[in-house]
Amino acid sequence: MKILRTIHEAREHRRFVGDLAFVPTMGALHAGHMSLITLAGRHMPRVAVSIFVNPTQFGAREDLSHYPRPIEDDLAKCEKAGVDFVFLPNADEIYPANTPDIVVDFPDLSSVLEGKFRPTHFRGVCQVVAKLFNIIQPNVACFGEKDFQQLRIIRAMTQSLNFPIEIVPGPTLRDPDGLAMSSRNIYLSPDERRRALSISRALFLAQGEYKTGVKDARRLVTSMQNTLLDKGDVGRVPFTIDYVTAVDANTLKPADTIDHPTNLAIAARVGETRLIDNLLIGTGGM
Repeated sequence: MKILRTIHEAREHRRFVGDLAFVPTMGALHAGHMSLITLAGRHMPRVAVSIFVNPTQFGAREDLSHYPRPIEDDLAKCEKAGVDFVFLPNADEIYPANTPDIVVDFPDLSSVLEGKFRPTHFRGVCQVVAKLFNIIQPNVACFGEKDFQQLRIIRAMTQSLNFPIEIVPGPTLRDPDGLAMSSRNIYLSPDERRRALSISRALFLAQGEYKTGVKDARRLVTSMQNTLLDKGDVGRVPFTIDYVTAVDANTLKPADTIDHPTNLAIAARVGETRLIDNLLIGTGGM
């Protein structure tokens, strides 16, 4: 496995690599990331991974300086998974000094949900992913469904900017207790983790109600809210809901009746850790 740290190195190596699948990451790789690498390998004979903690997608009060960076462990995992090369640039390589800034934005998609609480986040995501697509030039790129709003926006960017890249979604991976895998889970204390389980519990409860015939989005959202507000025996753990909603999977606008693909989505802060999760319903009847 090659480790390439500059754009020049990546482009030179890319010249000798045929069909390629790409998994962009910020490192701190867990089983969810590794499942995307496995998925990429099923689509193309070679797989590239980028590891870059992108500063432009972090807000002023967010955890850029504390974001985990276990780079040696990440590289070992990539090599074991059969990755062809890892693109491992620093911030100056991606964002050279004294160059004009660039903004790629989709306001209808990026101003809602996560965008309301992280208003510059998706601009930073689009900025770095567009750069990585131009550098790596993959045939296929894999993104996780856990970040469903990001996935929707990346698909829109790929189509709008005419990137000749197939965007392949990977399913959300969960720990045995139901918590969606996230690099931020390491910040949770045992009690905070138990309190966080109400997030996935709320989603699966609403999914179950939909399967029994409930199609009123407001009823499902109310069920999710009630589950989130049930403190159980860890009521001392600070828990703040940013949003709990049901949105059209294409437009990201609030849904009324579940008669088309709909995302049940939750964002909450457990202690100091902000978590997101979602489930897709309405795709194939009940």
